Amino acid sequence: MTQTKQYPGLFRRIGAWIYDALVVAAVLMLAGGLAMAIIALLLSSGALSLGNYADASEYLTRHPVAAPIYSVYLGATIVAFFGYFWCKAGQTLGMRAWKLRIQNADGSNIRFTQALIRMATSAFGLGNLLVPFSHTKQSLQDLMAECEMVLLPKPN
Repeated sequence: MTQTKQYPGLFRRIGAWIYDALVVAAVLMLAGGLAMAIIALLLSSGALSLGNYADASEYLTRHPVAAPIYSVYLGATIVAFFGYFWCKAGQTLGMRAWKLRIQNADGSNIRFTQALIRMATSAFGLGNLLVPFSHTKQSLQDLMAECEMVLLPKPN
């Protein structure tokens, strides 16, 4: 007996998105703490001077060289988070909690290039607004990355 795919609606996707936003916030706090620890090590070794900046936080957010590097570092952390979870298991922690999985039409995990396309076209979650108007409940990012989000069956 074959089971037909079930696709999640907008509210289930938003629930997973909110859950993941909280997880990503925690991951970014850890990444920021690591950056602060590296700055503290560089300061204590004398390899770095804050100059006119009040503290390491101001240095990382206002220095003409350090600020863009720090922003790229935090952005890469977000890309790595979603890319790893989507490509490795097809689920982030929020998607697991809401019984969702991102996959190719044949059920295989998406490739990293698909994950990048999906992130670039999600418009910070606004791409999900297409879901109610799609017969397969696909979002803009699903269509652009040529993948699908499915609702996992409840375990027996």
